[in-house]
Amino acid sequence: MPKIFFTGGGTAGHVTPNIALIRELTSDFEIGYVGESSSVEEKLISSIPVPFFQIKSGKLRRYFSLKNISDLFKVVVGFFQSLRLCITERPDLVFSKGGYVAVPLVFAARVLNIPIIAHESDVTPGLANKLTFPFCSKICLTFPATDDQLSDSRVVLSGTPLRKALIDADAKKGLRLLKFDNNQPILLIFGGSKGARFLNELVYRLRDKLLESFNVVHITGEGNGSPEREKEGYIQKDFLNNEFGDVLAAASVVVSRAGANSIYELLALRKPHLLVPLPKSRSRGDQLENARKFCELGYSRFIEEELLTDDIFIQEISKLMANKTSIEKQLANFEAPNAVSIIVKEIKKITGQTGV
Repeated sequence: MPKIFFTGGGTAGHVTPNIALIRELTSDFEIGYVGESSSVEEKLISSIPVPFFQIKSGKLRRYFSLKNISDLFKVVVGFFQSLRLCITERPDLVFSKGGYVAVPLVFAARVLNIPIIAHESDVTPGLANKLTFPFCSKICLTFPATDDQLSDSRVVLSGTPLRKALIDADAKKGLRLLKFDNNQPILLIFGGSKGARFLNELVYRLRDKLLESFNVVHITGEGNGSPEREKEGYIQKDFLNNEFGDVLAAASVVVSRAGANSIYELLALRKPHLLVPLPKSRSRGDQLENARKFCELGYSRFIEEELLTDDIFIQEISKLMANKTSIEKQLANFEAPNAVSIIVKEIKKITGQTGV
C-alpha cells in the first residue's frame, strides 16, 4: 500500500484541510503526519488514527529578529530529522499544506526525489510555500486569483478541502447545541484557531449592546476565554472542532478574521459576514489581500482593524442583518469545487493508483 506523509501546521487552517483528505485516503494509502511536538497539528491529528512524527522547525519571518538565527538552526535540524524519517519510512508522496513546519520535510523529500504536492489557501502565497513550490510536482490553489500570479503548468485549481463536518453542517443541530432561550438571530464571532485579542476585547466591551439584537456565540481561541463573562444569550467557546459546522450553519451573520480557510468556509456555507483582517503591522498582509479581493468580488464586507471603532462595528453588523437576503443571493453565485475529489485524483495519478 502506498504511503503518504502529510505536513502543515502553525494554525488549524493548515491542518483541517489535510484531515479532510486523510479521511478520504485511509482505505487506499498508509498515512503519516509530520509536524512539531505540542503544536496545533499534533493536537488535531490526535483525534484521528494516524501516526504523528515529530520534527523541529523554525518560524520564517520576513522581518529582522534575533529569533531568525535560532529558528534557522531549528530548520536545519528539522531537515536532517526529515531526511532520516523519509529514509526510514519511505513515503511515496509528500503533501504539504504550508506553514513553516512543512519546509524541512519538503526539502528532504526533494533531496530524496520523493514527489511533492503543495496546497495554497491564500490569494497570495505564503513564504513557506514560495520556498517549496519550485520542488513540487503539483501546486493546488484555492482561488483563481492566485493562478494569475504563478502561470505554471503544474497548477491545479482545486479549492480547499472541506471537513465532512462542514459539508454535512446542520443548522438544527447547531441550535440544539447552543440552546438559546429566544429566537433572536445568532451572531457568530471568531478569530481563527488561536483567537484574536482585538476582536475578543471588542466583543467584551460591546456584549450587552449586541445582546439587544442578537444571541452571540464568541469563539475566543484556546486559553483566551473568560467564563465569568458569560451571560444569558452570550456563549463563549475557546475552540470548536466537529461542532463548528453546525454552529456556523445556525448563525445568521458572522464576524471573522480574514484567513483564507475561514473565508472559504463562510462562502461555502453562504454566510453573510464582516471580515476584520489581521493588520499588516502584525502579519505579511495576506489577510488584507484576501479581504480586499472578496470584497471586490461582492462576497464579503470588510473593514480594517485601525478604522473599526465600537460605533462602526455596531453599524456594520446592523448593515449585515439589513442586507442579509441580498447578500445570500450574491453568495449563491460562489461555486466551491469538490476539492477533496480533485486533489485525491492528483495524488492517485502521481502514486500510480489511478485504478483504485
